[in-house]
Amino acid sequence: MSARLVIARAGARSLLQDTGFRGGRGIGVPGAGALDRDALYLLNRLLGNDTDAAAIEIALVPPKLRAEDGPVRLALGPGLSGQVSGDNPRPVGAWTAFTLHPGETVDLRFEAGCPVALIGIGGEIDLAYALHSRSTLPRAGLGPFGRKLEDGDAIPISAPAADPGDRTFAAPPRPESGPLRAVPGPQAEWFTEASRETFFGAEYSVGIETDRMGMRLDGPALSHSERGADIVSDGIAPGAIQVPGSGQPIVLLADAQTTGGYPKIATVIGADLSRLARLAPGDRLRFTAVTVEQAEAAARDRRAELDQIAECVVRANAGRIDPRALWQANLVGGAVDALCPDHFPHHPEPESHP
Repeated sequence: MSARLVIARAGARSLLQDTGFRGGRGIGVPGAGALDRDALYLLNRLLGNDTDAAAIEIALVPPKLRAEDGPVRLALGPGLSGQVSGDNPRPVGAWTAFTLHPGETVDLRFEAGCPVALIGIGGEIDLAYALHSRSTLPRAGLGPFGRKLEDGDAIPISAPAADPGDRTFAAPPRPESGPLRAVPGPQAEWFTEASRETFFGAEYSVGIETDRMGMRLDGPALSHSERGADIVSDGIAPGAIQVPGSGQPIVLLADAQTTGGYPKIATVIGADLSRLARLAPGDRLRFTAVTVEQAEAAARDRRAELDQIAECVVRANAGRIDPRALWQANLVGGAVDALCPDHFPHHPEPESHP
């Protein structure tokens, strides 16, 4: 059995993304992949996929999708909702897995302030891999389509996922707040002591010059030390915070180049990288310094938290009780009926009353 997910309306920037290209950095290929890795992991768990399966990452203007030739299982990430039209019209919300039957469409919309969101796709996508990935890097022409999705494109699905009805997490993740954690360096000595204190104490805002390569920040300018604003180009990873001669920090994201020649004052830790995907121009943020050991502990804690969320899936229909979900919950046991003799085998049957 096979199906196709047709892009009835592509929106502004819809891209297939998974966990990114592997083995390409040595030849200058960025990792790419989904900006919000936490959401990708949870959506794939919700759909019963491999956790590195591809999803559609959307931005600015959401798409409209249609199922053809067979049912297509989808799941919406945070900041996204939609309206299903067809034989079973209904609204669907964030963190909800649902099935589009052939001919049905879902018209998606962003919540206010949401810049980027993910749409999980259940089953096996029947498209070629490049560098062990189905991610898309448009500026290099890499990916199954080599570009953003366009009206009329179709994503073939060779093994559609099972349809257990609309499902969601019993306790979806809550929006995170507080400073972004960052490890100082690796070129902290390229900045004055006052600038290092400013970076970890001041408030910045997300600039309008933000895309999948990087996020420019507006705020107090940082001064370089006598070493200057240039270094011999070295390796760069997502989360690295470069500071060019202007003194305004740039947080590098998934599509960032593999090397760079600006000094890096700090690196956002892996456990907080997904938070960057949820920031829109004008949003405010702060940074706080942590050690490498604290960053590693935070990564372990974050994965444990995501696994705990993913392990409890319930029916999404509001106002309806799913008995299977109740059976899996920690309910009070040993309840008895005082008027039922079978519940008191060693006691006489209670007297009946008129």
